[in-house]
Amino acid sequence: MRDRLLAAEKVKAIDWRDGTLYLLDQRVLPFEETWLAYTTAEGVAEAIRSMVVRGAPAIGISAAYGMVLAVSARFAAGADWRTALEQDFELLASSRPTAVNLFWALNCMRERLQRLKDQQDPRPAMEAEAVAIHLSDREANLTMAQLGADLIRKHQGNLQTVLTHCNTGALATGGFGTALGVIRAAHIEGMIERVYADETRPWLQGSRLTAWELVNEGIPVTLNADSAAAHLMKTKGITWVIVGADRITANGDVANKIGTYQLAVAAMHHGVRFMVVAPSSTIDMALASGDDIPIEERDGRELLEMGGQRVGADVDAFNPVFDVTPADLIDVIVTEKGIVERPDTAKMTQLMCRKRLH
Repeated sequence: MRDRLLAAEKVKAIDWRDGTLYLLDQRVLPFEETWLAYTTAEGVAEAIRSMVVRGAPAIGISAAYGMVLAVSARFAAGADWRTALEQDFELLASSRPTAVNLFWALNCMRERLQRLKDQQDPRPAMEAEAVAIHLSDREANLTMAQLGADLIRKHQGNLQTVLTHCNTGALATGGFGTALGVIRAAHIEGMIERVYADETRPWLQGSRLTAWELVNEGIPVTLNADSAAAHLMKTKGITWVIVGADRITANGDVANKIGTYQLAVAAMHHGVRFMVVAPSSTIDMALASGDDIPIEERDGRELLEMGGQRVGADVDAFNPVFDVTPADLIDVIVTEKGIVERPDTAKMTQLMCRKRLH
């Protein structure tokens, strides 16, 4: 399976070359494939904030490379560069509040920095750490893809019709994707009849990004309005809802793109299994439950405007970016450390004590 997934790899969103970070601008896909170059931590922070790059794993990887750029600039400037570097850590940490992978990646970079000797040039070690974070996510994607495909085979066999939300593919990660990686693997093994992709308002990640990735790989996909999901479960034989996550708490509650919670409620009603796929870096054992997750709210104009053109009435708009799905609505969480069925605090704690499977 690993070789077949590698052979199917066609898309990437992050490229690090010659001391410069290149990001595929996801705001203009699928109409343009534009790569933007970044040479400063400030630029990377703005790219994360403005949605040039999105998806929890990809945000964390980008932030790690942002710290490489910061270290290069601060060390070259001399003086008390370690103290000055704290501004860059804070800047990147404040770029998006909900996705825990961002903070996990920055903590990895900080810990690597702290192990360096005072007079040691930090640049090679920090670059190596960021590259390791990037490659580690890619490897985690491969493992999760296989575990998720095995689950689909175990529970329902062949020719599944699945529903997914937002974008969880190569564009959102360092490699093949989380939820979309599982769908890719299941398709390679002949188990996917059709994928229904929620359009995912207001940024339309489903229609612009997920559908684009699936079409490029020849996977049958049909786009639907977010509000059609329950109707699809009732009429189209959906067997799995497969989604990613931006943060998972100690009890198994999951923060993901707004609209995920209502999918889980509808799936429970219709007897559709609900799978969350995310690397262990998404799990925040410091938070007891989803009630503790900070939920990002963005500018209401994202709902009231389309392509800069006003389409809504002159009203206030409520625009939360994420919602929280309670653990009791989740059938299984898939990570590179293994799977947790019917998650709770004890099972999540046991999972986090395991080593990676790959």
